[in-house]
Amino acid sequence: MAPPEDSNHMFPISAPAEKRSLPRVANWAVIGIFLLLLFSFFAQARDFLMPVTLAFLLFFVFVPFRRLMERLGIGAAVTAAIVSLGLVVSVVVIGFVISGPVNRLIENAPQITERLEQRFAELRSNFRGIERAAEKIDEIAGGSPEPEPSAPPGITSPDATPATTPDATLTGRLTAIPAPGTPQPPDQQIEVEVNATPQTSTLASVLNLGPAFVGQIIFTLFLLFFLLSSGDLLYLKIVQSFDSMREKRTAYLALREIEDSLGTYLGAITLINACLAVAIGLAMWAWGMPSPLLFGLAAFLLNYIPYLGSVAGIIIATLVGIFIHDDLFTPLMIGLTYLGLTALEGQLITPYFVSRRLQLNTVVVFLTVALWAWLWSVIGMIVAVPLLVVMRVLADHIPGLQKFGNFLAGEDPPALEDEDEARELVEAGDAAGDAAQASTATMVLPTRE
Repeated sequence: MAPPEDSNHMFPISAPAEKRSLPRVANWAVIGIFLLLLFSFFAQARDFLMPVTLAFLLFFVFVPFRRLMERLGIGAAVTAAIVSLGLVVSVVVIGFVISGPVNRLIENAPQITERLEQRFAELRSNFRGIERAAEKIDEIAGGSPEPEPSAPPGITSPDATPATTPDATLTGRLTAIPAPGTPQPPDQQIEVEVNATPQTSTLASVLNLGPAFVGQIIFTLFLLFFLLSSGDLLYLKIVQSFDSMREKRTAYLALREIEDSLGTYLGAITLINACLAVAIGLAMWAWGMPSPLLFGLAAFLLNYIPYLGSVAGIIIATLVGIFIHDDLFTPLMIGLTYLGLTALEGQLITPYFVSRRLQLNTVVVFLTVALWAWLWSVIGMIVAVPLLVVMRVLADHIPGLQKFGNFLAGEDPPALEDEDEARELVEAGDAAGDAAQASTATMVLPTRE
């Protein structure tokens, strides 16, 4: 017979496994709570974080221009003023270009409204046969509906809906119900008047958002001005926060690669979008669409939003074609033309001109765009891919994020590169034109570890 103390060894594996699993589950729970709080913070602080994010992304884009101007003897403050004023002028020019077609649309609003109503009635008449067939099927399947008994005179049906007056005021009569034991005169009624809350129009909503939008643009431009006018201060502070010379150099090269990657991506995308805008504008003009300049400008701006931008453009062009043309074949061909041009751009032109090291996982791009659209609306969709590019570069330079970088990439990321003072390192890199030359220029610096 086995000794009783052997019963203490009945579950020699399950107990240690349970002890090991609990901390792991707790860690994942803490991570999940942190992510929920982080996304909630991004959503609540969107009015502040959106202009800050845009300013920093534009800073990395225009830093090479500032460095070039410094080599030409122009100070950082002057360069920052040139960049800020240039962005303001660009916005004003775009507004001036679209002001003419927009004014014509406003002037022709009554005719456009009448045409839309007429076209909508025609479309409904085309589908009237389908509606009648569906009603016949419902009658056959459910039988003929029995007529409802009419209510006696003077008694209002409980299902009756009060009429709505033009000024959104609802007026009705409710029969008073006497309390038990209380005498009540016959035919006594109570007048009840309900004033519906007026709904805010779309134009009023846009006008209410206008000051906040303008304020965010001004905040972005001022922050961008201060970042550019400070020269190398931001880079110096980041590099000085590391201890060894190897870490300082890795951090500085990561910043330079972010410059190159964002500049390459945004520069190529802007040029491609401009060519696409010209092609779509000419195509809309050939199909007889109104204001082809607006269609071209809309295609230019919408194409900054991956996937969803082209889908929105196709839908808009098709709907406008339906209400402009009398047949359905022409609007279909307009939508297919828009689809063909955007597909040619997205599948052939952009992958050819954008560097392969900037190619990202398409599923990750789509989910990221959807996530930032949920958090920050349209601005979130625009900054989603540039933020992914920055994260991809950082993952290439941080050893602990190698697997994360591989997940973001369309293919395997490149291999990672294994005082004097931080100022000497930054100044040596400033003389270089791109990240590869900066790597060579900083290689000769003495190592003090």
